Amino acid sequence: MTGAGRQPSRLVKMRPPSFGADPTGARLERILSSPNYADGAFVNPVGARSVPSGSMFKALPASFRKEARQPRKPAGPVPLHPTTLADIARPPASGLRLTWMGHSTVLAEIGGRRVLFDPVWGERCSPFAFAGPKRVHPAPVPLESLTGLDAVVISHDHYDHLDMPSIVALVRSDAVFAVPLGVGAHLEHWGVPPERLRELDWNESTEIAGLTLTATPARHFCGRGLRGRQQTLWASWAVTDGTHRIYHSGDTGYFPGFADIGAQHGPFDATMIQIGAYSEYWPDIHMTPAEGLLAHSDLSGGTPAGTMLPIHWATFNLAMHSWAVPAEGSVAAARETGAKIATPRPGAPFEPADEQPEDWWWRAVAMPPAGGWPARPEHAEGTERINAPDGSETAEAPEAAGSVDGDAAAESGSESASGSEAGPGSGSDSEDAGRTDSGDYEVARPK
Repeated sequence: MTGAGRQPSRLVKMRPPSFGADPTGARLERILSSPNYADGAFVNPVGARSVPSGSMFKALPASFRKEARQPRKPAGPVPLHPTTLADIARPPASGLRLTWMGHSTVLAEIGGRRVLFDPVWGERCSPFAFAGPKRVHPAPVPLESLTGLDAVVISHDHYDHLDMPSIVALVRSDAVFAVPLGVGAHLEHWGVPPERLRELDWNESTEIAGLTLTATPARHFCGRGLRGRQQTLWASWAVTDGTHRIYHSGDTGYFPGFADIGAQHGPFDATMIQIGAYSEYWPDIHMTPAEGLLAHSDLSGGTPAGTMLPIHWATFNLAMHSWAVPAEGSVAAARETGAKIATPRPGAPFEPADEQPEDWWWRAVAMPPAGGWPARPEHAEGTERINAPDGSETAEAPEAAGSVDGDAAAESGSESASGSEAGPGSGSDSEDAGRTDSGDYEVARPK
């Protein structure tokens, strides 16, 4: 473990700016004293394997065949909502509105404030502009058009959640950045003033513009470059204005802690839950749609409440599963559990308090399955629950249903020079080749 006073090596100084920076000084001291840090790394609330099984590598050759690659991208242009800016110019009638911009990026309007989760406007989720997973649809609106931002929230430092060009652009806003412990080093490196950073450990809270933001546990991992594995924290987030409550999962495997989060910070009017880029080879760090719906129910005390927005799909090709499968599986799981689900096309604002239309828009642009689309979305292969009920072991998973997502590849042990997170299942075309002290503020630990 690098000591608090040790200077960065010459190699670290030469790395691309997109790799970010290692925590040092007082920030590193906070990390070393965290109750979630042990033996030189942050640790998950429940054990998680972050190295793929040998069977994954045996399955890779088949994943590169043309017939296997084609369903992983939309067959036509993804339909975007055309009037996002006009729609959000009017305040939400209920006081709470969400706008999914694609992948895990969500604009939340809550209590008259605007919170932007995991902003990724870059063309590639990669440290380089010329290689790595490329967007399959444009951003619904220009980033500079999102004015009046009060807070920007980051779940963790992987490239598909922490995008350097987007952060640099947001420095020009007046937003305060809420990030997990250690991630502030990257943002400061990119020009975010320390006084605009709120850097939290799990179960710490901060106040921004009258909102309470709490970093809550997640089951994942971190890393952007060649070094620093597990030296920054990953988190889910609970946000409230005192009347409305929302939850953003970031990236996470299923674990029993969702019930605790719901009990401490719920009930939630809306949850934004990761349901894409999952795999039976990677079951501990990402959830299937069925597991995502289970997490949503856990957050509600065991009975689904509020509205769930599926996230972490549709924008980047990071998995071996078909492009539309996360949405199909989420609708099917919601029907089985009785949960209320929103499936807006990118850029379409919605209020969780409203009834949500059944809009299966992805079917118009996805490659249809053999035999055509069923009358209603059903569980496709690989969308069922993978984790065992206690979240610690893996139950029997469907054969060859998995994916190797960007996060997985970054932790596979190869640690390529690019630091890319894209997985072997993602390199479907030539355009995808090559992917391989905070400021002074007070934090409080809820009792």
